Amino acid sequence: MRSRWERLGLRARVALLFALGGLLLSVMISVVTLTFTRQTLLEQREDAALESFNFNARTVQEQLTEESDAVAIRDLIESLSTPRGEFPLLRVDDLWDGRNTTRFNQDRVPDGLVSFVEAGNAATIRAEIDGVPAVISGIRLNNNTRDADYYEALLLDDVESTLSSLGTVVVGASAITTMLAAAIGVWAARRALSPVSEVRLAAESLAAGELDTRLDMPADHDLASLASSFNGMATSLEDRIERDARFASEVSHELRSPLMTLSASVEVLNNSRDALPERSRQALTLLNDDLTRFTQLVEDLLEISRFDVGTASLQVDSLNLVEFVRQAIEHSSRPDTMLTASHDVEELVIAADKRRLAQVIANLIQNADKYGEGDIDVLISTADDMVLLAVEDEGPGIPEEERSVIFDRFSRGSAGGRSGYDTGTGLGLSLVAEHIGLHGGTVWCEDRPDGRPGARFVVAIPVGDEVLEELE
Repeated sequence: MRSRWERLGLRARVALLFALGGLLLSVMISVVTLTFTRQTLLEQREDAALESFNFNARTVQEQLTEESDAVAIRDLIESLSTPRGEFPLLRVDDLWDGRNTTRFNQDRVPDGLVSFVEAGNAATIRAEIDGVPAVISGIRLNNNTRDADYYEALLLDDVESTLSSLGTVVVGASAITTMLAAAIGVWAARRALSPVSEVRLAAESLAAGELDTRLDMPADHDLASLASSFNGMATSLEDRIERDARFASEVSHELRSPLMTLSASVEVLNNSRDALPERSRQALTLLNDDLTRFTQLVEDLLEISRFDVGTASLQVDSLNLVEFVRQAIEHSSRPDTMLTASHDVEELVIAADKRRLAQVIANLIQNADKYGEGDIDVLISTADDMVLLAVEDEGPGIPEEERSVIFDRFSRGSAGGRSGYDTGTGLGLSLVAEHIGLHGGTVWCEDRPDGRPGARFVVAIPVGDEVLEELE
């Protein structure tokens, strides 16, 4: 079982790979950008915080005296420079005071920093104050008159806000980059696979019978090799089919002479039929049936070969459609076939090949007589610029799965294998399709519209002002 990836089309896979590549590249660039930006901003804020901290620490050390009381200490703290919103905090003996003790007080100073400062060291650490990242610095003041420590905190909420905004921008840019990469992938896949599409269309045309289909030689060397191989294959196939068609045509022509001689000999025997013994008459009957079937097969093969070698052409004549169909029915295997024509076609004259159209009617009636049961009806009507000729029988009908193949050569369908059915040559419906196709029409099989059992074969022939006239 193929994986989901393999079940995707080649174009979809190329576009998806481009999208994934764009996504990975944008994510990598985003991570690097955010990491570098964050590190740079934090370093800048730490440097600024350290500069402010050193300046304020020197100021406190210089202005703090033995006579400084709580009021003087408060005035000293208020006088400190805090251009970035720093929070100064001063410990003098057992007194802790700061500019905003609600946000930053002795309880917010990490214990590790306090211990480090009390040991006579200066330090700067990153911590959180009420969940907000901050830079906290501390130093023991070298004041011989007072026991004092100075701390200062700088909140980094603006940095986090900047990084959050940048992250949003980066995510949006990543999404746009991914979509752009996918769009480029679709465009690239379309450009890269357009030669494959041309090969596919050419192969479909070749399979449909257009044997002269060839690919134009592109400038690209690799594609030129592919086009050359395809054209060589198409040429070989065309030559082989033409040889086979010529062979079938020549064999059919060669068989006509001995068949005529054989038919004449059988006719002589038929004239003396009453004088023959019973077993000889039975053998003659079988010979007559097989000879008739063989003759029909040769005639059908000869007709088919004309289509294969491209020599089939229309001998167009004007004919009254209803009267022509009526005459064709009288000369068919079931002259009792009922003909029904709509009012708008009673006096309709069309341009068609009489021989081919007569064979179409005869083949459809013969097919209905062989495989159908009961009465046979022929109905003529119009639809838009088409003349519809339908042949209905009362047989078992044709299964839907066989309706697309019964017009293939030598296809007899499931009815051909039933006991009691004459299998025929298997070329009758194929010739119907060929004759109607030569007229520019189509033929198909469907259920009877009245809901009764049976098959309905419909022939649609286009008519227009150039081939259709109204009798005055």
